[in-house]
Amino acid sequence: MQPPTCSSGCLARKYRLINGNCNNRNNTKWGASNTALIRWLAPDYEDGFSQPKGWNSEHTYRGFKLPLVREVTNKILRTANKTEMAEDNLYSHILVEWGQYIDHDFAFTPQSTSQAAFQGGADCKLICQNLNPCFPIKVPESDPRSRINECITFYRSSPSCGAADQGTDLETLSILNSRQQINAVTSFIDASTVYGSTSIQERKLRDYASKEGLLRMNTKYKDGEHELLPFVEQEPSSCAQEPNATQNERVECFLAGESRANEVLTLASMHTLWLREHNRLAKTLHKINPHWNSETIYHEARKIIGALHQIITMRDYIPKIFGSQAFDRFIGKYKGYDETVNPTLSNVFMTAAFRFGHATITPRIQRLDENYKEHPTYPSINLHETFFSPWRIIREGGLDPLLRGLLAKPAKRQVSNQIMIEELTEKLFALTNGVALDLASLNLQRGRDHGLPGYNDWREFCELERLETKDNLRKAISDLEFVEKIMDLYGHPDNLDIWLGGLAEDFLPGARIGPLFACLIGKQMKALREGDRFWWENPGLFTSAQQQELTRHSLSRVICDNTAIAEVPLDAFRIGPYPQNFVHCDQVPGLGLQAWQENPPKVGSCGPPPEIENGVLVLCTSCGQSVISYRCHHGFHLLGPEELTCSIGGWSSDPPVCTDINECEDATSPACHSSASCVNIKGSYRCSCSDSSLLSEDGHSCIGQRKKTNPAHQYSTDDRNNHE
Repeated sequence: MQPPTCSSGCLARKYRLINGNCNNRNNTKWGASNTALIRWLAPDYEDGFSQPKGWNSEHTYRGFKLPLVREVTNKILRTANKTEMAEDNLYSHILVEWGQYIDHDFAFTPQSTSQAAFQGGADCKLICQNLNPCFPIKVPESDPRSRINECITFYRSSPSCGAADQGTDLETLSILNSRQQINAVTSFIDASTVYGSTSIQERKLRDYASKEGLLRMNTKYKDGEHELLPFVEQEPSSCAQEPNATQNERVECFLAGESRANEVLTLASMHTLWLREHNRLAKTLHKINPHWNSETIYHEARKIIGALHQIITMRDYIPKIFGSQAFDRFIGKYKGYDETVNPTLSNVFMTAAFRFGHATITPRIQRLDENYKEHPTYPSINLHETFFSPWRIIREGGLDPLLRGLLAKPAKRQVSNQIMIEELTEKLFALTNGVALDLASLNLQRGRDHGLPGYNDWREFCELERLETKDNLRKAISDLEFVEKIMDLYGHPDNLDIWLGGLAEDFLPGARIGPLFACLIGKQMKALREGDRFWWENPGLFTSAQQQELTRHSLSRVICDNTAIAEVPLDAFRIGPYPQNFVHCDQVPGLGLQAWQENPPKVGSCGPPPEIENGVLVLCTSCGQSVISYRCHHGFHLLGPEELTCSIGGWSSDPPVCTDINECEDATSPACHSSASCVNIKGSYRCSCSDSSLLSEDGHSCIGQRKKTNPAHQYSTDDRNNHE
């Protein structure tokens, strides 16, 4: 948590760091991965520090007990699969998929690493008591699930360092800050879904043997002529398998920049699409700039991919969610980088507001053939059959049928009597969890776990009228039946969970959200743009010619360039019939990389730049001079000058040296827990245990002998809810 030392060299001005550090030169941790979320309002914990709302079943709010979240699901949110779903008449289902994909680019709250109660050690999966970190979702007696489960397992989000913890000694509690949660990925729109948010992740994803700056691809399978994501290193991995598949036929989970890539087939497809786009750009950059080394190519391609994520999100996606009036009001035109704006993700945005998209998911994943009709070999399937099932991409037609389904089928339209489909409330992760989860209840419970204030507090924050009676509530929610259900369950509008309250509001003109979520999402998206020094429109990041080329690109063009799909809508997010609304890929504009072509640098009498062991160099022209910037690989420390400049007399100095960091010598921040021994290895370290104990899942501490977990059920233990 200590502020990092930030380089002031040429490279630091040209490329963002993988972990988001040093984006803001004065507040170096703003927006960085593995840092605390920020609060726009003080948290509302039952004990004032840490206990979630609803922790004490007898606690009352405005004279009423909070309803069980599962009861809210049953009485307000759940929609039967057999119901004829309202369809969005403007937008395709790829709008929903982009929302999930880009959410994973800037938001991920890790949960407690413990699966057992801190006091007493009870297994959270086997109890129905609130014992930190266990916060189980209780199932009402009237619920059909009650015959099978008394509770649905739920683990609290991990607190950030220095924040109040329910297990803390009460004598010291008063000197701590209220419990706060962590964002494990960078807050920026920076394509960390492709590249990761830590140096360790980045190293796993890169193909260092390539001279073209490529990302690793699958060495066992291909999708026709196109690449697939590599597999994770863990074997057997925790993903579901094809029925009756033998051990030799296993398909492991895909490895991507974000750990939730395998959640659903369409999300894995989006990750795969951008792996291909990086490698396509990198190969072209290598051809037009043969003097570039692999490090330069990788960083330039990553910079372009990050810009495209920003453009597609802010130009093509967000205005459709907001409508033009609300977009102009809450976000508006870009006015440049503002170093006083904190881009760090807010708790309410991550935990409530940006989860609006869960109400737009359809119950089936559509798979279509070349004529955009139901695929004869790989028909459409129920959503729950696609959770953590990458084998279906490899065995059942690859990306193309899935992407056609996203382009040609509409999103679900959120209406007050159809909020959340049963595939999400009754069958979430049913293939890999011992007990299916309920996304609606998870969202509500997570908001209470994070101590989010209630609906009216957030309306007041957004300078909207507080709605404190049933009649007043109808000013924001016109459906009387919906309002009556809310009042029956919550007793008072102040008690209403922010996620449900925001969802319930009538949409703004031309929008897919109401005024409260427009305020909260708009405030965050504006901060992500204005507070990012590497936002693509910030002068000096790209040339004017490069900016013009970037604006020509689109999600439709990315699909054309990286699949066998030949016909697409000009705007991938707009729904329309085939073939009237579709054009051939030849008619879809795209960026031309000629704007990135450079003449080989003239280094005069200096000769080729000197290489270094365990590090890389990148040419970084500055003020007309040839400057070489050096970086060491992860686990090594740069000793000597960070940059060399070519002048008449040659290089300005001898090159630096990358020396191994001995992580085991750091007494202030030990690499391993005291229960383990630390062994330094070149570029890294490992923690080892005695013969009588095993290394824990995090690889840092030793634990007693334990039973092996069935790989088919590891998501219910190891990764649990880290997939909300």
